[in-house]
Amino acid sequence: MPLSQRLINDRCQLTLIVVLLLAAVTQAQTFTTLYSFTGGSDGAEPFAGVIQDSAGNLYGTGAGENYYPYLGVVFEMNTAGTETVLHSFSGSPDGDTPFAPVVRDKAGNIYGTTQYGGTSSNCDIGCGTVFKIDAKGNETVRHSFSGGSDGYFPVQGLVMDEKGNLYGTTFYSNSGSGYGTIFKLDRAGNFTLLHSFAGGSSDGALPIYGHLTMDKVGNLYGVTAQGGAYGYGTLYKLSKRKTLTVLHSFPGHGTSDGCEPYGSVVQDAAGNHYGTTLYCGLYGGGTIWKVSVKGKETILHNFAGGKSDGCRPYAGVTRDSKGNLYGVADACGANNYGALYKLSASGRLTLLHSFDNADGAGPVGEVRRTAKGTLFGTTSYGAGGGNYCQDGCGTVWSYVP
Repeated sequence: MPLSQRLINDRCQLTLIVVLLLAAVTQAQTFTTLYSFTGGSDGAEPFAGVIQDSAGNLYGTGAGENYYPYLGVVFEMNTAGTETVLHSFSGSPDGDTPFAPVVRDKAGNIYGTTQYGGTSSNCDIGCGTVFKIDAKGNETVRHSFSGGSDGYFPVQGLVMDEKGNLYGTTFYSNSGSGYGTIFKLDRAGNFTLLHSFAGGSSDGALPIYGHLTMDKVGNLYGVTAQGGAYGYGTLYKLSKRKTLTVLHSFPGHGTSDGCEPYGSVVQDAAGNHYGTTLYCGLYGGGTIWKVSVKGKETILHNFAGGKSDGCRPYAGVTRDSKGNLYGVADACGANNYGALYKLSASGRLTLLHSFDNADGAGPVGEVRRTAKGTLFGTTSYGAGGGNYCQDGCGTVWSYVP
């Protein structure tokens, strides 16, 4: 065979190998809609992400449509995508509208919050609850918020320490300036008020979505949507001695920084914190930020919107061992229904999936990542509809890289 012909054949074979490799990579990256809510007894509008047990089952909440009898659910989903409703809320006394993620102990008990419901008459539809669902599916109310000094409307979820104590926040309170609280609920159900947000330059105001983060020694970290030196939100630390320190105040509009941080923060081994802001930044679509142990902030990404980027990241981020960050943006992306993204340790953002409404839309809850790299999450609307869901009732999804 002439040399020229061999070179042509070699090039053809090399091209074929490249095409096959690219096809294999494409096939390996699989987005799957595991479940599409109908808005009936199965639930609707999961505003929070999901957690996972050792067997691979997922657990989460559906906020419902706030129309009786659809006042929200706690659900379990097995690896085949079959949903089981563990509890349907009825308003009083058990709760109404669970916006937040749940937490699960070693015995299989599930704990969470509802924004409304409970036994107090100080709020029109109840002031909210902390609930427990045991391994047999029995629900009990661990605390019913009164709307007084203990706060009301717990929109965030809970974090649990090694002793089984629970920590969370409320969005409002009738103590201090009324900007919310941080609380502790011990295993016996005793409630302790740890902090009342006062707003102003040295405190935060209005914690919303996600959950608190706890370090190894028991300090709590979180973000508030308002308050701080500029009024556009804070990253804060609450020490074990109940001392609150504002680690960073977000400057707001007209700056390269972000504003209005929602959701959770994540901490690396060195003690640096990572999170998102809903708005502001260079393009107004929000940011991904890092705050060092010494309090220095670095903007890792400015969301620009459009088809190749996301915007409005309500959820925080999830971090892997290599320093890559994963999260969702509520809007923008290729179809303007939101996107799943990865921000590499070097600062490069990649859209892993753009939602198209047929597979979900408006992802608000944080992303769950397994040790093998599979990502799980929810969308707050899109896909199937019915009953009171005008724009679809939301989905649970997975992404295999």
